[in-house]
Amino acid sequence: MNATIFLYAFGVWVIFGILAIINGAIRNKFYAPKIGEYPGHVISTIIGICFVVVGTYLFLGFVEIDYSKIALLLIGGFWVVLTVLFEFVFGHYVMGHPWGKLLADYNILKGRLWSLFLLTEFISPILIGVLFKKLP
Repeated sequence: MNATIFLYAFGVWVIFGILAIINGAIRNKFYAPKIGEYPGHVISTIIGICFVVVGTYLFLGFVEIDYSKIALLLIGGFWVVLTVLFEFVFGHYVMGHPWGKLLADYNILKGRLWSLFLLTEFISPILIGVLFKKLP
């Protein structure tokens, strides 16, 4: 397996992070105050999921590297680990959010959809690789 693909995957993840920050800022500034926190959360999560799916499609389409199904699963896992680490390290130590608030975003039974975003990050490389890139 070629390690170069993980450098590209890291770059794509950084782009996802920038888009997520912009998405959250737009949510907090414009539409969440008008429609409410929870509907704003749902809309921004759907937008974030769309960013990941489209970004993954573009990434796999433009990177001129051979990748296997295992590599695609590892990329998805890599993105999830980076995202969770960023959420907890940045969210707690920089933004000052308590651990309980950070963990609450993972409670899908209480309507929090963050887990669906992470699931999308994990499965989008293999799903798009198999469906659109004709992997064996």
